[in-house]
This record gives sequence, C-alpha cells and structure tokens, in this order.
Amino acid sequence: MTTSTARAPAGGTDGALGRPLVVLEKVNKSFGPNQVLFDIDLTVHAGEVVVVIGPSGSGKSTVCRCINRLETIDSGRITLDGVPLPAEGKALAKLRADVGMVFQSFNLFAHKRVLDNVTLGPIKARGVPRKQAEQRARELLDRVGIAAKADSHPAELSGGQQQRVAIARALAMDPKVIMFDEPTSALDPEMINEVLDVMTGLAHEGMTMIVVTHEMGFARSAANRVVFMDDGRIVESNNPDAFFSHPDTDRARDFLSKILHH
Repeated sequence: MTTSTARAPAGGTDGALGRPLVVLEKVNKSFGPNQVLFDIDLTVHAGEVVVVIGPSGSGKSTVCRCINRLETIDSGRITLDGVPLPAEGKALAKLRADVGMVFQSFNLFAHKRVLDNVTLGPIKARGVPRKQAEQRARELLDRVGIAAKADSHPAELSGGQQQRVAIARALAMDPKVIMFDEPTSALDPEMINEVLDVMTGLAHEGMTMIVVTHEMGFARSAANRVVFMDDGRIVESNNPDAFFSHPDTDRARDFLSKILHH
C-alpha cells in the first residue's frame, strides 16, 4: 500500500465530525481472573475510519467483540447510535444487523454458494425478498471485484477472494458501522493488497469503520484516527500523520520502531 496523506476528517473538509455512532465509556472486561480491558473510552463518529493497532494481546480484538456483544462487558457502557447495547433477543439481533463484522478467518458457510453467503443475512434478518437480495448481492460482489465467483463455493476461492466475499456479506446488511478484526492476517502476502484496496475504497466512500490491523500502510492512508492499545488500555489516539511522525508516548515510539524498521 502507498503511504499517502491521511483522509480528511469524517463529515467533510471543514473537519466537522459526524454524529457519535459507537461510544464506549469506562469499559472493563475480564476473562476469569485476567482483566483484558481497563476503562476503555472511545467514540467513533459517523463516516470516521478508526484504525486500532498495538501488540498482540493488547485487547484490540476484544474491543471489537464487545461492541457487537460477542463478548459481554463487566462494567461501563457501550452505545450504538445513542442506544445502549441490548442483552439478548430480537433487539440484539437488530444490533448485529447494524454492526457488520469481518473476521480474519472469513467465517463463510462452506456448503453455500458465494451468492447465498451474501444474501442469507438480508433475507433472514432484514426480510429482504430473495430476488432483491440477489440483485444487491451481485452488485456488491462486482464492487469487490469477484462478480464472476457468485456461483462458486468458498473452497474454490483464494483467501483474498473469500475475504472479499465476507466484506460483501457485511455490506449487504447496510450496516451503520463495519468492524474488521485483523482481516488480512490469515492471507498470503500477495492477497493482502486486494483486500486492503477494497477497504480503502470503502473508507473513501465514507463508510464508518473500526479496523484492527497490523497493516501500517493502510493506517497511514485510510484512517482518520489511529488508536494505539497496550496491556488492555488505550495509550494514545491521534491522526495518522501525528501518530506516525511524532508519537506522544514512549510505548508507542518503541512499538513503531520495531514494526516500521523491518
């Protein structure tokens, strides 16, 4: 990826941000005796691309899983578009429809065609008629560059193609925000850019995105804001130019020195 200048702030060139869309306030999370998130405060605005980076085990993926309630929090508050996360039932299903998720392991249904993987959510969760869902799915598959694979099964696709199917599947739900949890970490190097190119296109189109990644080129070129986590805490948050040029903390400087000089 090229390391071009950062995107203009969400909401237009005047720097005005969109409405607060995802808000975490003093969020704590433990797995048994091990606390993995400590007082996380994070606000993601509509149209903003926030890239979360940090060493392995720093809590990045757990933040994503808490936002769509794949994990429950111990204390604190998370709201989506002003509404607290529901505990269960239909309200939780609606929340998950509004929060797209792209995992590192694709999570496609192996026995279903690509087209069916993309249409399943809109038909089942949104009640979209099949013909309409299939038309939209084909448009999205074309958008991510794999329209010709609509009738294939996931096993017939490369890892990069499977991940682009997963992105199309997330987009098919017309979510308010899409979270990407290390979407390129399971890919061969030559497949990484084809996925990052799709993600960069979404960023420039104004999709609200929370991206956990080790791809610093993407963070530089597509993010509005870089959030650096370490040991379950947000250590630093800044625009990409400032973060990569002049990190505020010794921990961030140490992290960047290790990953940018290899």
